[in-house]
Amino acid sequence: MTDYSTENYHFDLETFFPAALFERITEIRVQQPDIIEQQARARRQRARLAPRGKLTILAADHPGRGVTAIGSDPFIMGNRQQLLGRILRVLLATDFDGFMGTPDIMDDLFIVDYLVQQGGGPSFLDNRVLIGCMQRGGIAGVVGEIDDRFNAYTAEALARFRLDGGKMLLRFVPDDERTLLTADYCARAVTDLNRHHLPSFVEPLRMDFEGGKWVMKNTADELVKLVGVLSAFGDSSRYTWLKLPYCDDFQRVAQATTLPIILLGGPSREDPRATFTDFAAGVQARSNVRGAMVGRNITFPGADDPGAVAAGIQAIMYDGASAAEAAYITMQSRDHIMDALTAYVR
Repeated sequence: MTDYSTENYHFDLETFFPAALFERITEIRVQQPDIIEQQARARRQRARLAPRGKLTILAADHPGRGVTAIGSDPFIMGNRQQLLGRILRVLLATDFDGFMGTPDIMDDLFIVDYLVQQGGGPSFLDNRVLIGCMQRGGIAGVVGEIDDRFNAYTAEALARFRLDGGKMLLRFVPDDERTLLTADYCARAVTDLNRHHLPSFVEPLRMDFEGGKWVMKNTADELVKLVGVLSAFGDSSRYTWLKLPYCDDFQRVAQATTLPIILLGGPSREDPRATFTDFAAGVQARSNVRGAMVGRNITFPGADDPGAVAAGIQAIMYDGASAAEAAYITMQSRDHIMDALTAYVR
């Protein structure tokens, strides 16, 4: 099997998502803003959330709390053409189940979907799982950010826009009582989502403040306890999925609950091989590990094609591919259907 490499390769975003197409989004926002809700209401939804029992979801909610850095570039996710184009690349080039993001990015997707359909193409959002980020109030770098307020989608708005669930985060800091406030916000949100028969995707991150920044401390010992806390949020856990970071001894974490688990990707390593390795191990931990909700490790995988990296992760989750096989699939999938947008939108 060929060793993974990006030598002599660099994904060409401009070819896939040209600036002229990007500029049209603002024109729609100014001239036809109601297109967003019209597209949301017209979208065909799945009859079941996970018909094959698993989910692969692309995540892109980091700019909503002021996180824009990837590696040595402090503002790459602050370039909306780059971020949106890479999201579109995954949704148009792969069988990923869906997308999770803040309202502004979700609205951008509805607009692009409208433009594609106006050009005679098929909707790329039909039958996809669209999950709204409910909470980005813990703005990075602001004193007190661990009091992580809900300031994006409400359960009522998710239902109005016919989205398929809501995502929330608890950054657990034992010596900061504001953690308890965020736990309360999340529990109330689970109850609100249950009222609308919408799934909750709840993520815990064990954090400490060290050297002037928040550092993750996700060990099996910590996560086993947090899984118990999050599983008990709200008036029922009937629609709750847990979004968990992979760690050593992950089987203990999966054993702590009967709830379905999807794995998160974490900060971008700018090389997909470590993510492939973690996910291939994590999905073997126990049968309740049911997929992944991964963002920066797909959208910004160094020089590689986000769609190709997503294809590798899809193969791990749905076909039981090894990390090495996922790397091979990635290399074979680069630059597939690069005209998926420009064939319909000019």
